Amino acid sequence: MKNKKYSIVYSSLTGNTKVLADAIHEALPQDECEYFGVSDTVIPSSELLYIGFWTDKGNADTKTLQLLSQLKNKQIFLFGTAGFGGSDIYFRKILSQVKQFIDASNVIVGEYMCQGRMPQSVRERYLKMKEAPDHPANLDVLIQNFDCALSHPDADDLERLRQAVRNSSF
Repeated sequence: MKNKKYSIVYSSLTGNTKVLADAIHEALPQDECEYFGVSDTVIPSSELLYIGFWTDKGNADTKTLQLLSQLKNKQIFLFGTAGFGGSDIYFRKILSQVKQFIDASNVIVGEYMCQGRMPQSVRERYLKMKEAPDHPANLDVLIQNFDCALSHPDADDLERLRQAVRNSSF
């Protein structure tokens, strides 16, 4: 990136997306960062925005969707975490949903998603559901996914994110 001011705006329910935001911040020139922090009502003036979200029912969280829907003439790098997944197909589906909230005057310059750990209460809820005689058949798969997500975002996830950021820089 050559002398281009940027901002990193994120929403993080469990801390996973903040880990990604920190990795992006560390990978970019610090003196070019105009804003780094949580999404609120202020729209950063930077032309280049790194916007991070946590996944809520297959889409970005409400705060992020509200921010995205207000943006005009920006360059946007989307990044996010999802407790479920580990699948590029699932991640692309989420990103596709998120992009529907972005005005056509904006340009998506990059995107990245990875799995993120979920609160222990989610696993406890699955185990409780499993006690019921008519429990959903996929509970073992959901529990296995939960256990797999515990280590994410991991060092490999963060390195792939840094590479995606470097590849989008112009």
